[in-house]
Amino acid sequence: MKRFLQQGAASYRLVDWATQLYALLVGAVILAFHNESVPHWPWLAAAHFLGPVAIHFLILAAAARPQKRLLAFLRAYYPILLYTGFYRETGLLNRMFFDRFLDEWFIRLEGRLFGCQPSLEFMAKLPYQWTAELLYAAYFSYYLMIAGVGLALYLRDRRAFEHFIAVVSILFYFCYATYIALPVAGPRIFHYHIPGLGVPESVRALGEAFPFPEAVRQAVFFKIMAFIYNHFEAVGAAFPSSHIAVAWCTVWFSFRYLRRIRWIHFAAAVLLTLSTVYGRYHYVVDVAGGLVTTAALLPLINALYRRWETREADA
Repeated sequence: MKRFLQQGAASYRLVDWATQLYALLVGAVILAFHNESVPHWPWLAAAHFLGPVAIHFLILAAAARPQKRLLAFLRAYYPILLYTGFYRETGLLNRMFFDRFLDEWFIRLEGRLFGCQPSLEFMAKLPYQWTAELLYAAYFSYYLMIAGVGLALYLRDRRAFEHFIAVVSILFYFCYATYIALPVAGPRIFHYHIPGLGVPESVRALGEAFPFPEAVRQAVFFKIMAFIYNHFEAVGAAFPSSHIAVAWCTVWFSFRYLRRIRWIHFAAAVLLTLSTVYGRYHYVVDVAGGLVTTAALLPLINALYRRWETREADA
């Protein structure tokens, strides 16, 4: 048993500590600040304290049975499997500190900066089905960027994959923590009924003045993204845009490790950046926040990862 535990402890990676720390911190926040807006808070808190235990035993099991390929894959890839759950729960936790969403402030800021609402007027300027297909497909490509780049690196270079999963995970956890602290619904507030969110008449009138064009509604990828958002979206997870932050982070990894696809990936990320505003998912300020998040955190997380690698090499 002692040898078993020692093998598991030696197998810990930066992403394991980051994932467990994030889960425990959110669990502690739930215990300390839960209110009537948090449904089933004891179960959520318990999940956050039991989750790290499950991760620990997964690491131990993979270390004890390195020949089990499926177990090794699950041990390496498990953070990606947790992203959706962590993201979705932000919609349950984001009114612990504010009793309303902060969109009115963001809408006023956009108006002062641009003299209009770009998240409404962009689509109105290009109300064509081909434009919608292209840009909504680019928005959908976000999911392929995360899982695809991760899988390609896992199959090609495990060290590169460990680097990728550590950086992307920490970037995600920063965004998720911000969503819990600063709830912003995004431009969907103009068009969709969001339970518990009172929409001022001025905001509702703006949405009515810029309906989704019929040609856009006919786009296949518009319908695909509508299905995804209707079933998996977390309300209040707009600022900073994790689509932007993580997509450009994956582009950085393509330029470093997957150079054959780097320019295709770059072009897809440019289109994705445009699509976040065109598709009325994010304010321009959200996009800027996502870019600043990546620009600021990517060097810091890379430096942390390099220190971790050096320590592991010296051990």
